[in-house]
Amino acid sequence: MNTPPSSPGAERTDGSSVRIGALVPLTRPGWVGAGRHLLAGLELAVREVNNAGGIAGRPLELVVRDTAADPQRAAAAVEELARLGVAALAGEYHSVVARAAATRADALGLPFLCSSAVLDALTEQPTQWVARLAPAQSRGWQIYADFLLSAGHSRIAIAAESSVYWASGTRILRDYLAPRGGTVIQLDMRALAPTAVCDELAGNRATALLLLVGHPEPAVSIVKSVRRDQRLTEIMIGAPAGQPEFTEWATLLGDDGAAIPFLRYLPERLSPLGARVETALRERLAEAPSFVAFEGYDTIAALAEVLRSHGTDRARTAQSWPHVAVEGTRGQIQFSRTPGISVWQWAWPPIQVVDRDPAEPDRFRILHTS
Repeated sequence: MNTPPSSPGAERTDGSSVRIGALVPLTRPGWVGAGRHLLAGLELAVREVNNAGGIAGRPLELVVRDTAADPQRAAAAVEELARLGVAALAGEYHSVVARAAATRADALGLPFLCSSAVLDALTEQPTQWVARLAPAQSRGWQIYADFLLSAGHSRIAIAAESSVYWASGTRILRDYLAPRGGTVIQLDMRALAPTAVCDELAGNRATALLLLVGHPEPAVSIVKSVRRDQRLTEIMIGAPAGQPEFTEWATLLGDDGAAIPFLRYLPERLSPLGARVETALRERLAEAPSFVAFEGYDTIAALAEVLRSHGTDRARTAQSWPHVAVEGTRGQIQFSRTPGISVWQWAWPPIQVVDRDPAEPDRFRILHTS
């Protein structure tokens, strides 16, 4: 008698591995440093799950695909991973890429726990299939706007490139700052060279410049131009999207890269679990782990709990998001429906505004917390 083949989302009981598809930017134009940290966190957590007995005795296995910051490539990877029979998807850093992946995962009925992308509208319509660990952009960037106001900045220039993500960030900042006396001056980086940005800043009497642009370019060139312009010695440069978090920033800019506040999703003090994971990640990466590495670890920690408790059937996984309660490296992870957010959201991840200390650029200073 022939046994019919299992559907891609069906339970397997033959001792084979439980496969998780991992979407990670590992090559340019993707943010390779972020991808490397994200993957390190994912891999460390998989190793620990397997050392503890796996999922009901079956090993957890990552099937990694490089998105290279390309939405079409990510969507194709989701389709491939679905055909390969993965139980769920994890990862991605770039918001526009994660949106493409989430849209395909929703259409295919494949659970996706997004690690690090913050764009509010990850899907056009509410979906049961997608959950997210990173805070929504509207929440994080409003906290950044609070920081700007508390630091005395009311005339704020935004150097922005063209993308859904940067446009969303600009809108959040403008809508939050305007009723509170703030003025947003938008500089279109499609039309301005980095040196021309300096003339605009001086002419508009801005006290802060926010970099809503890609890394390393044009962000690095803009910072160098502003730092060398004697008219702009008092201006604060900010990077809410987190460009200064990674070692490459300090390597490319040296002292010029310090004192540029950005958003980071870590608590003021790590829990014992967080401290242990930090040590292991530091050893794996040969450098201090970014918050993105912790997001990777927490993604697998949450997915493993779901798979242990509810099995590997895709539909049951999607139904389990509201029942998750697992200790992560940065707090208790639980998902809920948040107004204006189309996916299941960890509503209260910790949020900080930090910068690199000018006196010691490898050290971060906490400037503001949620």
